[in-house]
Amino acid sequence: IFDPFFTTKEVGKGTGLGLSISYDIINKFNGEMKVFSEINKGTKFTIKLPL
Repeated sequence: IFDPFFTTKEVGKGTGLGLSISYDIINKFNGEMKVFSEINKGTKFTIKLPL
């Protein structure tokens, strides 16, 4: 899901760049992004950045 242009939306409804760009920025600052997902419950993203 962090690959550029990955999307689950129909054609013309998004670029698929949002998570890829976010992931790259977080990595540049030596942080981490994790994703937790449960079917029929939802998805949670956790972002950690060093101080």
